[in-house]
Amino acid sequence: MTKREAAIVGAYTGIMLGKFSDMQSYVEKIMERPIFTHEFADKRTVELIKGKAKLDFLAIEITNGLSNE
Repeated sequence: MTKREAAIVGAYTGIMLGKFSDMQSYVEKIMERPIFTHEFADKRTVELIKGKAKLDFLAIEITNGLSNE
């Protein structure tokens, strides 16, 4: 998984993968404005972020990375 994909997963699901700063940078890009830390606790903002991240989330490709396959 790339850092960008981890940021997308974090933005869409709320489950943090990788560095918070990577996710915050991604969110600022898709929201087209600075995002402050406290805004991640606002349900309305979180829903807006999720909506903007949805297409990127769905575009993440699944590859065969399992060692026993």
